[in-house]
Amino acid sequence: MTMQATLGVDIGSVSTKAVVLDGENRILAAEYLWTQGDPLAATRRIVDSLQKQLKGPLSVVSVGTTGSARRLVGSMLGADAVKNEITAHAVGTLSRYPDVRTILEIGGQDSKIILIDGGVVADYAMNSLCAAGTGAFLSSQAKRLGIAVEQFGDIALRAKHPAKIAARCTVFAESDLVHKAQAGHNKEDLAAGLCRAVVSNYLNNVGKGKRIQGPIVFQGGVSKNRGVVRAFEAELASEIHVDADSHLMGAVGAAILSKSARREKPFDFSVAQLLYETKVHECAGCANNCELMEFYRDGALLDCWGGRCEGMKPAGQE
Repeated sequence: MTMQATLGVDIGSVSTKAVVLDGENRILAAEYLWTQGDPLAATRRIVDSLQKQLKGPLSVVSVGTTGSARRLVGSMLGADAVKNEITAHAVGTLSRYPDVRTILEIGGQDSKIILIDGGVVADYAMNSLCAAGTGAFLSSQAKRLGIAVEQFGDIALRAKHPAKIAARCTVFAESDLVHKAQAGHNKEDLAAGLCRAVVSNYLNNVGKGKRIQGPIVFQGGVSKNRGVVRAFEAELASEIHVDADSHLMGAVGAAILSKSARREKPFDFSVAQLLYETKVHECAGCANNCELMEFYRDGALLDCWGGRCEGMKPAGQE
């Protein structure tokens, strides 16, 4: 008997995540890799990896995408559902924690908070301006301290006297870190201080004015940093839940959301290996002169976006 499954892809500026779920939303295959500034190439790699992981007769009957490049990748894969990150993360988290009230998410270059009431999104906030509360910031500071980012959290947990590091912005935090290091603080205390700075920045920016209630679930790549988890628990005086698949929740949510719009034909994994190309074109349809992004597959126009009105005209259609 052929198993029916769903595919979800969460593609961001730093990392790309994807999962294949069975009918009970259990993960059959999963992958996490760096986007490296090329979402199309990252999607090719991740789809290829998923296909190699899958065993036995299986049919992918729906596909969903989310993340900053969701429309581009959605066009590439012929997605049945293209959803924003808030919706995808909420649905993915609720599939594991149906009683969740607050979702904290910190990714590579942005962060968000989602408040849940009665199983639906009641409020949310996003921050993509200040890098001091993101994974990219922690990664760069770990390099400055000569610490592998994978070991950063464990080293922070060994701190006896966490350093007080300014958390308002990247520039102040980096300057303060250098000053504290020169003053003689050890790496453990500096690492713990940075974890606390990330939490302080997040709560004072993304979480400002939000009523954070438990159960609280922390997700995104930074949720794997035990030092940041401990700092959140101390600041919020509450248990912080981190799922083993916390870094995949956006992809899980995208896959679940796609189930309501199943395709006529099963997903063909080879579609990711076709020739894709993007072109930028200035629309001449009106006085706005919008910059259109055109997406081609094997030379044929597949999708076009970027226009402010219904009269946008891709190249060759003026």
